[in-house]
Amino acid sequence: MPDTATTDQTYIVRTYGCQMNVHDSERLSGLLEGAGYVRAADGASEADVVVLNTCAVRENADNRLYGNLGHLASVKAGRPGMRIAVGGCLAQKDRGEITRRAPWVDVVFGTHNIGALPVLLERARVQDEAQVEILESLDVFPSTLPTRRESAYAAWVSVSVGCNNTCTFCIVPALRGKEKDRRPGEILSEIEALVAEGVCEVTLLGQNVNAYGSEFGDREAFAKLLRACGQIEGLERVRFTSPHPRDFTDDVIAAMAQTPNVMPQLHMPLQSGSDTVLRAMRRSYRQDRYLGIIERVRAAMPDAAITTDIIVGFPGETEEDFEQTMHVVREARFSAAFTFQYSKRPGTPAATMEEQVPKEVVQARYERLVALQEEISWEENKKQVGRTVELLVAEGEGRKDGETRRMSGRAPDNRLVHFAVGSTPADELPRPGDMVSVQVTYAAPHHLNADGADGGSAIKALRRTRSGDAWQARQEQPEGERRGPAVALGMPSIGQPAAAAQADSACGVC
Repeated sequence: MPDTATTDQTYIVRTYGCQMNVHDSERLSGLLEGAGYVRAADGASEADVVVLNTCAVRENADNRLYGNLGHLASVKAGRPGMRIAVGGCLAQKDRGEITRRAPWVDVVFGTHNIGALPVLLERARVQDEAQVEILESLDVFPSTLPTRRESAYAAWVSVSVGCNNTCTFCIVPALRGKEKDRRPGEILSEIEALVAEGVCEVTLLGQNVNAYGSEFGDREAFAKLLRACGQIEGLERVRFTSPHPRDFTDDVIAAMAQTPNVMPQLHMPLQSGSDTVLRAMRRSYRQDRYLGIIERVRAAMPDAAITTDIIVGFPGETEEDFEQTMHVVREARFSAAFTFQYSKRPGTPAATMEEQVPKEVVQARYERLVALQEEISWEENKKQVGRTVELLVAEGEGRKDGETRRMSGRAPDNRLVHFAVGSTPADELPRPGDMVSVQVTYAAPHHLNADGADGGSAIKALRRTRSGDAWQARQEQPEGERRGPAVALGMPSIGQPAAAAQADSACGVC
């Protein structure tokens, strides 16, 4: 890698979209730091290089990108030498359109060549003209690139990239390409290296994660990988996202149930409960198969928390079709459902389908679905009251923790729990990455609380871990060398996402 920057040049990476994009941004940050850049402390207005890692799944993705680029134009006008790069799925889709609409952009790169960013930035600087490089297939598997991981205790690990499905609403396969699988030995070696650095939780990541192995012809490869993760000493929690019902087999259920460090949590997109709509979506399962998977998962893991994605208002969806979705929600009793109003994406078959559902009808159905799921989420969370759970203490997940004298953590099933610490001295508090045992005392639809008696601490047991040590070591680094705020792992967070965040839950709708 050429030395393309001096140590006084700063950067910032802004991420939009799914977990794949978050993980890609960790790679982009690692590449930039390897080239000599330093993360900017004060955001885009002070950075020498601003990288926008984009999503193309939701309807407002284009508007959001060009709105941000419009703001950056004025910032760049006041900062000679500042460079702007746009990558990710929208860059892969729009290509030269970005520099046509925003000629102040210096670099455009796609999903298949994120490793080229430092070279493209240097070329743009030397030649004083925009560099647009979009490859049609993957040049280097992203996991071989340097990484600046945001969390000391939890990490994403890609097992595959791309997708072989042809869902009519989804543009991701056209932008990410066909599925490419890593060899199991490479994945396990990466996990072992992460554990040696202090990581105790990994989330296995793929566009269609449980299709892993299709490229090298092993239909049981994903179940074998889960079991192999169970043999890694020091790895306490394993999660994965997102599986496809078509490929969800009984050997995966058995591996989840029989491997202690694979968490009792499953995020499995439904999209619609109507067989007619599923057929129009080219989703290769039907309601009975989906509910059958849920039934078998619950038989093997009675306490598993199951979450999903649902699209409301797909072209041709009738009231009867929508009622079938409501039926599945009642039967499955999801801990949470990430619900989306259908939006056209140019380049997808669904965008040209007839019988587009009127906006007001979609909105009314969406509100009914959200209300039902809120009710179910609250009822399911109330069942947790009185239970003692071990939490992985998290960083940055409790917005009111400071004022309520609480900290936050994730239960094995990924439920978010805020727990009281009372007047515990600062040097005795658990650290992010440590484990605490607490008893749940209160349930809300999107979180749980664990409060102690008379305003005291709710912590029944504290287990200090190597992950907590790793987090603390980061805090003791000089200010300029610290990592940014932690990335929340384990897809998705329990509870309905905020409306503004829904547009960013991109590839989760695949």
